Order: sequence, then C-alpha cells, then structure tokens
Amino acid sequence: MAGLSLLTLLDDIATTLDDIAVMSKVAARKTAGVLGDDLAVNAQQVSGVAAEREIPVVWAVAKGSLRNKMILVPLAWLLSLFAPWMMMPLLLIGGLYLCFEGAEKLAEKWLHASDPDEDEASREVAGLSVEEYEQRKVAGAIRTDFILSAEIIVIALGTVQEQSALNQILVMSFVAILMTAGVYGIVAAIVKLDDLGFYLERHAGRSRLLKNTGKVLVHTAPKLMKLLTVVGTAAMFLVGGNLVIHQWSFAHHLLDHMTGWLPESGSLQTIAGLIVHSITGLVLGMVLVVVWHLFKRPWRA
Repeated sequence: MAGLSLLTLLDDIATTLDDIAVMSKVAARKTAGVLGDDLAVNAQQVSGVAAEREIPVVWAVAKGSLRNKMILVPLAWLLSLFAPWMMMPLLLIGGLYLCFEGAEKLAEKWLHASDPDEDEASREVAGLSVEEYEQRKVAGAIRTDFILSAEIIVIALGTVQEQSALNQILVMSFVAILMTAGVYGIVAAIVKLDDLGFYLERHAGRSRLLKNTGKVLVHTAPKLMKLLTVVGTAAMFLVGGNLVIHQWSFAHHLLDHMTGWLPESGSLQTIAGLIVHSITGLVLGMVLVVVWHLFKRPWRA
C-alpha cells in the first residue's frame, strides 16, 4: 500500500508539472510581445557605459530585474485575491511613468543635440563621477524594468486566473525567470558584438570568412546600439500608451471606435493600434515633462 501511495503521489506530481508546463507555455506566448519591447528598452538603458563595464552593468540590472519580479509575483497574486481593483490604477501609473521617461529622454537628446558625446556630456554637466553615473544608469534601468515586469506578470497571471494558487505562483515565477534570462542574455550578447568582431578579426588567421564576419560585426554593433536606443525610446511610448489606453476605459472605447472600420483579422488594425498607442504615449509624455519641469522651477527658486 505504501508503494502504491508513493506511485500515486508521483503520478499526481507529474500531472501537475505537465499542467504547469502547458500553462507556462501559453503565458510565455502571450507575454512575447512585451519581451521585444523589454529587450529594446533595456538595451537602450545600458548604452553609453564604458565597454569594460557593459557586462557588469547588464548583470547588475538583471539582478535588479529578478528582485523586481520577486516583489511583483507575490504582490500581483495578493492584489488579485484581496484588491483586484488596484491593478488598473497601478498599471495606469506605470504607463504614465514610461511615457514620462521616454519624453524625458527625447528632451535630453534635443537639448544636447549638438554634442557629439551626449552621455559623457550629460555626466559632466551633472557633476557625477563615472561610478555615480553608472549607478544612476543601473537604477534608472531597474525602475523601468519594474514597470515592464509588472505588465509581464499581470499578463501571465491573467492566463492562469482560474487555476489554483500554487499553479498561479509557479507559472508566474517560471515566466519571470524565463523572461529575465532571455532579455538580459540577449542584451549582454548585443553589447558585446563589437568585442566578438574584434576577436574574430584578430584570430581569423587565413579565413576570409571569419575576418569579414568580424569586420561586419565591428561596423554593425555601434549602429545596432544606436538603432536600439531609438527603438527603446519608441517602445516606452508604445508600452506606456498601451497601458494607459487599456486601463482607461474611455480611451479604450475611443480606440475601438477609431479602428472599428478596419478588418478585424487584418494587420491594418494592429498597425493602427500601435500607431495610436505610440502617439498617445508621446503626447502624454511631453505633457508630463512640461508639467514636471514647471513644478520643479518654483522649488529651485
């Protein structure tokens, strides 16, 4: 009887793990859209750091991201049980913060448009040491990651809302770890593309293929980082606008009305939605930046 009970227990565990794997796969698929935005934003956030400090900075942000998710997983679960009404305003605030941060970055770029090295110039103007500047970059990236992670966790929770508490926590935890490893693993690979190119050039020997590949990577890596900087800022407006519109029922119904004449199954409606989300995020961000600087001015005086 003891052996039979053990086999039954093992069968139950195997069934539970299989269910969790299936639910995790569904949750990961639904959060894949946020993954691209998360990747672009975080690659942009660590740009401007000295080459020899890129990996330590990525690792510091990745650890901060894991801490964020360790807070968010139990917090999201508890809120869904005891205060589900708080989810909407919290996500709305997070969306507004992303809009503000994206607009702040645009404002900084415009103010320093004539400077050939914006990151170094902004550091010197602020009177920061290299270590302080790096710590500020890491802290900013972790704050942004908190909002993006919250969206990922909420989406994952939504896919397992009808499951048991244990399954909900396990699925959210699995998705959190998977997304963190995926995003920061790719970010680390991107920021080291130029080093890989230099390595291939030096150790290519007589292989023209390796030497040419190295040259392509060396020339492509800086352009890719600049592109990701642009895409990362755009992603802030896209994600922020999306969060605001979907948490604000009036704006959500207005978007449905604006795009309702487009084919439901076609890509035109998706593209139109992305454009509206991005424009909404940009406009809200600019308004928030202006209000913030007007609010700060009396305090400075």
